[in-house]
Amino acid sequence: MSTDRWADLKPRVASAAVMLAVGAIEIWLGGWWFLILITLLTAVMIWELARLSKPNQPGMALAIAGFAALCLIADEGWPSLSAWIVFPLVPLAFLAIPRRQQTAVAAISVAVLVAGHGLFVLRDEAGTVAFLWLLGVVIVSDVMGYFAGRTLGGPKFWPAISPKKTWSGTIAGWVGAAVLGLCFVLAGYGSFWLILLSPFVAFAGQMGDIVESWLKRRVGAKDSSTLIPGHGGVLDRFDALVGAMVLVMVLTRFFDLPIGG
Repeated sequence: MSTDRWADLKPRVASAAVMLAVGAIEIWLGGWWFLILITLLTAVMIWELARLSKPNQPGMALAIAGFAALCLIADEGWPSLSAWIVFPLVPLAFLAIPRRQQTAVAAISVAVLVAGHGLFVLRDEAGTVAFLWLLGVVIVSDVMGYFAGRTLGGPKFWPAISPKKTWSGTIAGWVGAAVLGLCFVLAGYGSFWLILLSPFVAFAGQMGDIVESWLKRRVGAKDSSTLIPGHGGVLDRFDALVGAMVLVMVLTRFFDLPIGG
Protein backbone atom coordinates (compact mmCIF):
# COMPACT_ATOMS: atom_id res chain seq x y z
CA MET A 1 0.00 0.00 0.00
CA SER A 2 1.39 3.38 -0.96
CA THR A 3 1.88 5.71 1.98
CA ASP A 4 1.55 8.72 -0.33
CA ARG A 5 -2.05 7.75 -0.95
CA TRP A 6 -2.85 8.34 2.73
CA ALA A 7 -0.35 11.13 3.42
CA ASP A 8 -3.05 13.70 4.14
CA LEU A 9 -5.15 11.42 6.36
CA LYS A 10 -3.67 12.39 9.75
CA PRO A 11 -4.04 16.20 9.41
CA ARG A 12 -7.49 15.68 7.86
CA VAL A 13 -8.64 13.61 10.83
CA ALA A 14 -7.17 16.03 13.40
CA SER A 15 -8.75 19.06 11.76
CA ALA A 16 -12.07 17.26 11.33
CA ALA A 17 -12.10 16.30 15.02
CA VAL A 18 -11.66 19.94 16.08
CA MET A 19 -14.34 21.15 13.64
CA LEU A 20 -16.78 18.46 14.80
CA ALA A 21 -16.21 19.35 18.46
CA VAL A 22 -16.81 23.06 17.85
CA GLY A 23 -19.78 22.33 15.61
CA ALA A 24 -21.37 19.96 18.14
CA ILE A 25 -21.22 22.61 20.88
CA GLU A 26 -22.68 25.29 18.64
CA ILE A 27 -25.46 23.01 17.35
CA TRP A 28 -26.38 22.12 20.92
CA LEU A 29 -26.44 25.78 22.00
CA GLY A 30 -28.45 26.94 18.97
CA GLY A 31 -29.88 30.46 18.77
CA TRP A 32 -27.49 33.36 18.43
CA TRP A 33 -24.47 31.21 19.26
CA PHE A 34 -25.19 29.01 16.28
CA LEU A 35 -25.91 32.04 14.09
CA ILE A 36 -22.50 33.47 15.01
CA LEU A 37 -20.80 30.25 13.88
CA ILE A 38 -22.76 30.09 10.62
CA THR A 39 -22.10 33.77 9.94
CA LEU A 40 -18.37 33.32 10.55
CA LEU A 41 -18.16 30.32 8.22
CA THR A 42 -20.18 32.11 5.55
CA ALA A 43 -18.05 35.24 5.77
CA VAL A 44 -14.81 33.25 5.51
CA MET A 45 -16.07 31.41 2.42
CA ILE A 46 -17.04 34.72 0.82
CA TRP A 47 -13.58 36.06 1.72
CA GLU A 48 -11.98 33.05 0.05
CA LEU A 49 -14.08 33.58 -3.08
CA ALA A 50 -13.00 37.21 -3.19
CA ARG A 51 -9.33 36.26 -2.78
CA LEU A 52 -9.51 33.56 -5.45
CA SER A 53 -11.08 35.91 -7.97
CA LYS A 54 -8.99 39.01 -7.15
CA PRO A 55 -5.96 38.04 -5.02
CA ASN A 56 -4.20 41.41 -5.23
CA GLN A 57 -6.86 43.26 -3.19
CA PRO A 58 -6.96 41.74 0.33
CA GLY A 59 -8.71 44.78 1.78
CA MET A 60 -11.54 44.46 -0.75
CA ALA A 61 -11.90 40.75 0.09
CA LEU A 62 -12.29 41.55 3.79
CA ALA A 63 -14.81 44.28 3.02
CA ILE A 64 -16.98 41.96 0.92
CA ALA A 65 -16.77 39.25 3.60
CA GLY A 66 -17.79 41.70 6.31
CA PHE A 67 -20.65 42.94 4.17
CA ALA A 68 -21.86 39.37 3.61
CA ALA A 69 -21.78 38.74 7.36
CA LEU A 70 -23.89 41.83 7.99
CA CYS A 71 -26.40 40.74 5.34
CA LEU A 72 -26.77 37.29 6.91
CA ILE A 73 -27.16 38.66 10.44
CA ALA A 74 -29.66 41.26 9.22
CA ASP A 75 -31.72 38.59 7.48
CA GLU A 76 -31.81 36.25 10.49
CA GLY A 77 -32.01 38.88 13.23
CA TRP A 78 -34.58 41.15 11.64
CA PRO A 79 -37.16 39.08 9.70
CA SER A 80 -38.56 42.24 8.10
CA LEU A 81 -35.34 42.41 6.08
CA SER A 82 -35.98 39.60 3.63
CA ALA A 83 -33.13 37.60 2.14
CA TRP A 84 -34.55 38.60 -1.25
CA ILE A 85 -33.56 42.18 -0.38
CA VAL A 86 -30.15 41.82 1.26
CA PHE A 87 -28.59 38.71 -0.32
CA PRO A 88 -28.43 40.05 -3.92
CA LEU A 89 -26.21 42.86 -2.65
CA VAL A 90 -23.30 40.45 -2.15
CA PRO A 91 -23.08 39.15 -5.74
CA LEU A 92 -23.49 42.74 -6.89
CA ALA A 93 -20.39 43.58 -4.86
CA PHE A 94 -18.52 40.83 -6.75
CA LEU A 95 -19.80 42.18 -10.06
CA ALA A 96 -18.95 45.79 -9.27
CA ILE A 97 -15.20 45.40 -9.94
CA PRO A 98 -13.68 43.26 -12.73
CA ARG A 99 -12.25 39.99 -11.42
CA ARG A 100 -11.42 36.48 -12.59
CA GLN A 101 -14.42 34.21 -13.29
CA GLN A 102 -16.63 37.07 -12.17
CA THR A 103 -20.04 35.64 -13.05
CA ALA A 104 -19.24 32.22 -11.59
CA VAL A 105 -17.92 33.71 -8.35
CA ALA A 106 -21.00 35.91 -7.99
CA ALA A 107 -23.26 32.88 -8.50
CA ILE A 108 -21.31 30.79 -5.99
CA SER A 109 -21.55 33.62 -3.45
CA VAL A 110 -25.36 33.38 -3.71
CA ALA A 111 -25.17 29.64 -3.05
CA VAL A 112 -22.97 30.24 0.01
CA LEU A 113 -25.39 32.81 1.42
CA VAL A 114 -28.43 30.60 0.75
CA ALA A 115 -26.66 27.68 2.43
CA GLY A 116 -25.76 29.80 5.46
CA HIS A 117 -29.35 30.94 5.78
CA GLY A 118 -30.59 27.39 5.25
CA LEU A 119 -28.34 25.87 7.91
CA PHE A 120 -29.63 28.30 10.52
CA VAL A 121 -33.26 27.81 9.51
CA LEU A 122 -32.92 24.01 9.39
CA ARG A 123 -31.51 23.88 12.92
CA ASP A 124 -33.92 26.48 14.26
CA GLU A 125 -37.15 25.34 12.59
CA ALA A 126 -36.81 21.72 11.43
CA GLY A 127 -34.90 20.68 14.54
CA THR A 128 -31.58 19.22 15.56
CA VAL A 129 -32.31 15.77 14.12
CA ALA A 130 -32.94 17.17 10.62
CA PHE A 131 -29.75 19.19 10.85
CA LEU A 132 -27.74 16.16 12.01
CA TRP A 133 -29.17 14.11 9.15
CA LEU A 134 -28.01 16.67 6.57
CA LEU A 135 -24.60 16.99 8.18
CA GLY A 136 -24.34 13.22 8.45
CA VAL A 137 -25.17 12.69 4.77
CA VAL A 138 -22.41 15.08 3.73
CA ILE A 139 -19.84 13.60 6.13
CA VAL A 140 -20.66 9.96 5.35
CA SER A 141 -20.64 10.64 1.62
CA ASP A 142 -17.26 12.37 1.90
CA VAL A 143 -15.70 9.68 4.10
CA MET A 144 -17.03 6.78 2.04
CA GLY A 145 -15.94 8.50 -1.15
CA TYR A 146 -12.46 9.18 0.24
CA PHE A 147 -11.74 5.62 1.37
CA ALA A 148 -13.50 3.83 -1.50
CA GLY A 149 -11.86 6.05 -4.09
CA ARG A 150 -8.38 5.60 -2.69
CA THR A 151 -8.81 1.88 -2.03
CA LEU A 152 -10.70 0.73 -5.12
CA GLY A 153 -9.63 3.40 -7.61
CA GLY A 154 -11.06 2.88 -11.08
CA PRO A 155 -12.46 5.27 -13.69
CA LYS A 156 -12.43 8.96 -12.85
CA PHE A 157 -15.75 10.71 -12.24
CA TRP A 158 -14.80 13.99 -13.96
CA PRO A 159 -11.05 13.99 -14.61
CA ALA A 160 -10.96 17.35 -16.40
CA ILE A 161 -12.18 19.12 -13.26
CA SER A 162 -11.45 16.86 -10.29
CA PRO A 163 -8.82 14.25 -11.22
CA LYS A 164 -8.84 12.55 -7.79
CA LYS A 165 -12.55 11.71 -7.77
CA THR A 166 -13.52 8.24 -8.98
CA TRP A 167 -16.81 6.58 -9.82
CA SER A 168 -16.16 4.04 -7.05
CA GLY A 169 -15.88 6.83 -4.48
CA THR A 170 -18.89 8.69 -5.87
CA ILE A 171 -21.16 5.63 -5.77
CA ALA A 172 -19.85 4.66 -2.34
CA GLY A 173 -20.92 8.11 -1.15
CA TRP A 174 -24.45 7.51 -2.44
CA VAL A 175 -24.63 4.10 -0.77
CA GLY A 176 -23.34 5.50 2.51
CA ALA A 177 -25.93 8.29 2.41
CA ALA A 178 -28.76 5.81 1.78
CA VAL A 179 -27.60 3.63 4.68
CA LEU A 180 -27.50 6.68 6.94
CA GLY A 181 -31.04 7.56 5.86
CA LEU A 182 -32.10 4.01 6.70
CA CYS A 183 -30.56 4.36 10.16
CA PHE A 184 -32.63 7.49 10.83
CA VAL A 185 -35.77 5.69 9.62
CA LEU A 186 -35.11 2.67 11.82
CA ALA A 187 -34.54 5.04 14.76
CA GLY A 188 -38.03 6.45 14.17
CA TYR A 189 -36.98 9.85 12.85
CA GLY A 190 -38.06 9.61 9.24
CA SER A 191 -40.16 7.92 6.60
CA PHE A 192 -39.10 5.60 3.79
CA TRP A 193 -38.63 8.61 1.49
CA LEU A 194 -35.63 9.67 3.56
CA ILE A 195 -33.71 6.65 2.29
CA LEU A 196 -34.32 7.75 -1.30
CA LEU A 197 -33.69 11.42 -0.63
CA SER A 198 -30.33 10.96 1.11
CA PRO A 199 -28.33 9.88 -2.00
CA PHE A 200 -29.68 12.87 -3.95
CA VAL A 201 -28.55 15.19 -1.18
CA ALA A 202 -25.16 13.45 -1.22
CA PHE A 203 -24.96 13.96 -4.99
CA ALA A 204 -25.76 17.66 -4.57
CA GLY A 205 -22.91 17.83 -2.08
CA GLN A 206 -20.58 16.13 -4.52
CA MET A 207 -21.59 18.65 -7.18
CA GLY A 208 -20.80 21.46 -4.75
CA ASP A 209 -17.31 20.01 -4.45
CA ILE A 210 -17.03 19.68 -8.24
CA VAL A 211 -18.05 23.32 -8.78
CA GLU A 212 -15.42 24.53 -6.33
CA SER A 213 -12.79 22.32 -7.96
CA TRP A 214 -13.72 23.80 -11.33
CA LEU A 215 -13.35 27.34 -9.97
CA LYS A 216 -9.93 26.62 -8.46
CA ARG A 217 -8.72 25.15 -11.73
CA ARG A 218 -9.95 28.17 -13.66
CA VAL A 219 -8.14 30.62 -11.38
CA GLY A 220 -5.04 28.43 -10.94
CA ALA A 221 -5.35 27.73 -7.20
CA LYS A 222 -4.79 24.45 -5.34
CA ASP A 223 -6.89 25.39 -2.29
CA SER A 224 -9.33 28.16 -1.45
CA SER A 225 -6.96 29.13 1.40
CA THR A 226 -4.66 27.48 3.95
CA LEU A 227 -6.76 28.04 7.07
CA ILE A 228 -7.48 24.37 7.86
CA PRO A 229 -4.52 21.92 8.00
CA GLY A 230 -5.09 18.93 5.74
CA HIS A 231 -8.21 20.44 4.20
CA GLY A 232 -7.09 23.74 2.66
CA GLY A 233 -9.69 26.43 3.16
CA VAL A 234 -13.13 26.65 4.70
CA LEU A 235 -14.71 26.51 1.24
CA ASP A 236 -12.69 23.37 0.50
CA ARG A 237 -14.17 21.75 3.58
CA PHE A 238 -17.75 23.02 3.35
CA ASP A 239 -18.34 23.15 -0.42
CA ALA A 240 -20.26 19.87 -0.26
CA LEU A 241 -22.38 21.14 2.63
CA VAL A 242 -23.20 24.24 0.57
CA GLY A 243 -24.36 22.13 -2.38
CA ALA A 244 -26.41 19.81 -0.19
CA MET A 245 -28.04 22.65 1.73
CA VAL A 246 -28.99 24.53 -1.44
CA LEU A 247 -30.78 21.42 -2.75
CA VAL A 248 -32.61 20.96 0.56
CA MET A 249 -33.67 24.62 0.52
CA VAL A 250 -35.08 24.20 -3.00
CA LEU A 251 -36.90 20.98 -2.09
CA THR A 252 -38.49 22.44 1.03
CA ARG A 253 -40.22 25.00 -1.17
CA PHE A 254 -42.32 22.13 -2.56
CA PHE A 255 -42.69 19.60 0.29
CA ASP A 256 -41.73 18.94 3.88
CA LEU A 257 -38.60 16.96 4.59
CA PRO A 258 -39.39 13.32 5.46
CA ILE A 259 -37.62 13.63 8.80
CA GLY A 260 -38.68 14.95 12.17
CA GLY A 261 -37.73 15.21 15.82
